[in-house]
Amino acid sequence: MNKPSPSSSSSSPSPSSSARRHVALWLVLLAAAGTFALTMGVRQTMGLFLSALNTSTALGIGSISLAFAFGQLWWGLTQPFAGAVADRIGTGRVIFLGVLLVATGTILTPLMTSTAGLIFAIGVLAAGGAGMAGPSVLMAATARLVPLEKRGFASGIVNAGGSFGQFAMAPIAIGLTAAVGWANAMQWLGVLILLALPAVWVLQGNSNALAAQAAAASGKKALSAPQAIRQALATPSYRYLSLGFFVCGFHVAFLATHLPGVVAACGLSPEIGGWALAMIGLFNIVGSLAMGWAVGRWRMKSLLALLYATRGIAVLVFLLAPKTPTVMLVFAAVMGVTFLSTVPPTAGLVAKMFGTANMAMLFGIVMLAHQIGGFFGAFLGGYVFQATGSYDWVWYIDIVLAAGAALVNLPIREAPMPRAATLA
Repeated sequence: MNKPSPSSSSSSPSPSSSARRHVALWLVLLAAAGTFALTMGVRQTMGLFLSALNTSTALGIGSISLAFAFGQLWWGLTQPFAGAVADRIGTGRVIFLGVLLVATGTILTPLMTSTAGLIFAIGVLAAGGAGMAGPSVLMAATARLVPLEKRGFASGIVNAGGSFGQFAMAPIAIGLTAAVGWANAMQWLGVLILLALPAVWVLQGNSNALAAQAAAASGKKALSAPQAIRQALATPSYRYLSLGFFVCGFHVAFLATHLPGVVAACGLSPEIGGWALAMIGLFNIVGSLAMGWAVGRWRMKSLLALLYATRGIAVLVFLLAPKTPTVMLVFAAVMGVTFLSTVPPTAGLVAKMFGTANMAMLFGIVMLAHQIGGFFGAFLGGYVFQATGSYDWVWYIDIVLAAGAALVNLPIREAPMPRAATLA
């Protein structure tokens, strides 16, 4: 009997196995991007209901803004803990609980009539759930499940999912409000969140098992969670990255919460506010995909500096321009390109410096800095407007912070830390 020659048993993958890996890759991206689309899309359209909540509860814009601001902070606070749990017991369980909490909080919000009730529904349940099914957990799961050379592309796709959610949900929220009223519209958005549940099975698994295998193969002991946190906080580049992301949170939360109010203050119709939010979501898809492509070609710290500088210039031009519908939508489009496109290079820098073993937790800490900035952006927007009748002073702060964020990213060193157990 003739034995197969050595050349006949090639080590190269068969076409069928390559096709299966290709399908598996896109299934992971669809699950992560779809989950982010639903959670981010619902959260980022909540600003459309701010005026209706104020009319219904008579609590005042400042009090309602406090609930939104607490939600920004709580969304960030949950992510390091959610990331640490996902790294150890599995992403699927964390996403499952997170989706249920977002749906519950969103459905309960119209029933709340006090500031404490709104803080509980918007700020604790919905925001906490969105943090558990948010970017730190989703980006880390994606980095774990896709090949190293495709991580930049994958992070851009997942981030674009959040942007698409905002683009799609704003018109849906407007249409539902016109058809069934604002309260029922918000509750239907809560039901839509449940469409993310199938992602639980696709994204299940954890990073620690892979980290242990990689550490055993290399003879290098993997860092524990406390060791990883201490190493990260002792690294100047990690602190610079977090400071810049603090500013990103201020920008994003102010626009997401108060852009409809800015539109109204400019004497434009509420529909322009909804479409402005949709434009941010639409053009952030472009920015996210472009940034996912760019992180493999240019230094990520330079890309971040460029994004923050662009935001500051855009705000300055907007303040000087006449406030017409066209100007408002163009401004929203420019801000959309930079809106969440900071996430791929920021997540990429965390993975490059510290590896993926504790990435969900370490990126979650950076997201916490983002959301502390988000708290101030959402709260100061309402407080300043209530005190002065204008958003101008928030815009001035926005410009100064953008310039600072652009500068603070420049000294970042893009190099792996020596004790980090990285996964290829």
